[in-house]
Amino acid sequence: MRETAIQVRGLSKAYKVGTVQRENKLAVQVLDSLKAAIRRGVRRETTPQQTIWALRNVDFDIQQGESVGIIGRNGAGKSTLLKVLSNITAPTTGRVDVYGQIGSLLEVGTGFHPELTGRENIYLSATIQGMERKAIARRFDEIVDFAGVETFIDTPVKRYSSGMYMRLAFAVSAFVESDILIVDEVLAVGDTEFQKKCISKMQQSTSEGRTLLFVSHQLALLANVCERCILLVNGEKRADGPSQSVILHYMNDLESADTRSGELVWADPATAPSSPVVRLDAIRIHSNGNVTSFVDIDKEVTFEIEYTVLRSGTPLYMSIQLFSGDGTNILATANFKSANLTTDEWAGKAYPEGNFRTTCTLPPNFLNDGSYSISVIILTDAEVGYVEIAKPNIMSFSVRETGEMRAEYIGSWIGMIRPKLAWQTQPHTPPASLKSGSST
Repeated sequence: MRETAIQVRGLSKAYKVGTVQRENKLAVQVLDSLKAAIRRGVRRETTPQQTIWALRNVDFDIQQGESVGIIGRNGAGKSTLLKVLSNITAPTTGRVDVYGQIGSLLEVGTGFHPELTGRENIYLSATIQGMERKAIARRFDEIVDFAGVETFIDTPVKRYSSGMYMRLAFAVSAFVESDILIVDEVLAVGDTEFQKKCISKMQQSTSEGRTLLFVSHQLALLANVCERCILLVNGEKRADGPSQSVILHYMNDLESADTRSGELVWADPATAPSSPVVRLDAIRIHSNGNVTSFVDIDKEVTFEIEYTVLRSGTPLYMSIQLFSGDGTNILATANFKSANLTTDEWAGKAYPEGNFRTTCTLPPNFLNDGSYSISVIILTDAEVGYVEIAKPNIMSFSVRETGEMRAEYIGSWIGMIRPKLAWQTQPHTPPASLKSGSST
């Protein structure tokens, strides 16, 4: 059983709007003096102070070697939580117990001085994070190589690009011999290749027994790096558990705030799209047991068409066309039995009058993440294609990333579809003629 690395009980943090927090008295005194000089002789109206609770009664335990992601919307309290854990700011109420040394990377260039060179900042930042000079010298070449700033190591970091700044800052924190690594949303500054290196390093750190706390809005990245996630909503802990389930909980919260329902119903037959043969009653999108306009990439999606046959004796065919967000036609499908496109037992048969429902299902891991729309067409002649009803781009939906098939890859996946295909590799023995090097 792993030992506790971080224990948080009843943690709350409040800020008063319009006031300076009194944690650094010297800095506050200097700031107050400057403000007094600026305001001298200027009429100033007072406004009542307002208290904002960035965190409220947060409780959790993190075990040694765990990788934990902190997720939530902007302003949920994620960065404040990491600052409290890193002892940068003090809690208003509650208790935080940390067992081990912490290495934190909370913003680009944490612990760097702009006038110092990259070399000097490595020693400065690593020393601040508790690393001895001999240990820094031993890991120096690894840090520089990881950051890829060899050419500029003796250049003041104020001349670095933001990407170089971040790479060196992350490299120092990653190689500091700390027990706990805390990383806030800084990887967004780096390029894809460096992000992959960072992910690999974080995964290596946890495999070696270090504890990782990671804040990111890249949910697929969190799902692959972190075994567990904590969801914060308005400063309160809303969910805590395995990454995939907490991320799904978070995405469902986002979905509930969206007005799209995944359902279009014509309750009044007089206003419904119709012809003398058929009337369209409803269109729905189903996924994971729900009617929804948000589809997880690793779940199947079903398109449902409800309609009323007004005149018996006519064969009907349903067709769906799928379009990407930029209007590209990705596919068209129909239940034409003559073309062996369907197993629908009603395909090609003459319908009696009454109500019917036809569905079409796309398999999981088929569409890429992104926005899509569908067109629904009802025909009465498969060969000629006589259209009874056509509703172009009648409904839209989004396919959202869950980390399925990604592993450590975090870049954009090329293409409009992302099918999960069967790959196989086997040892191969070349023909004897090739073994001997003979040619024809």
